[in-house]
Amino acid sequence: MSEKVEFSEEAKKKLEGLLALYGRVRREQTVLPVLNLAQEEFGFISQEVEEYVARLLELPVVKIHNAVTFYTMYHKKEVGKYHLQVCRNLPCALCGCTEIIMHLCKRLGIKVGETTPDKKFTLTTVECLGACDTGPNIRINDVYHRKLTKEGVDEILDELE
Repeated sequence: MSEKVEFSEEAKKKLEGLLALYGRVRREQTVLPVLNLAQEEFGFISQEVEEYVARLLELPVVKIHNAVTFYTMYHKKEVGKYHLQVCRNLPCALCGCTEIIMHLCKRLGIKVGETTPDKKFTLTTVECLGACDTGPNIRINDVYHRKLTKEGVDEILDELE
């Protein structure tokens, strides 16, 4: 993002609503909702967007960066139409997430961290999706799929393609 980062007029109105809802005094409580708004507006959270959000909320950039790097729902670079996040934590690993990841790589023709040439799928791994009792798990955009099998993954991808 080499151009100046700034919210559209519509996003600025939403920002004002968030600040009114949470209160300007409690700016730290608005970090996640404003990051959600920023990702909706810009598609991902670049360093420039982190700095912009920090200026808007009058907070240190490190507070914004910590949130962006902690939560898996924030993209640090452009992702495909469908962002596939596979949990790789120990419970999912014990249930076969490595096999699922390898199957996705083969099926999509990409490696972890890559996006398909048509920009339809991005495959990443995450440390935890918070559903350890139902692994292996994948989050596709905002939808969770649990107890995955290779056949189940193929059914999901067939529906998305």
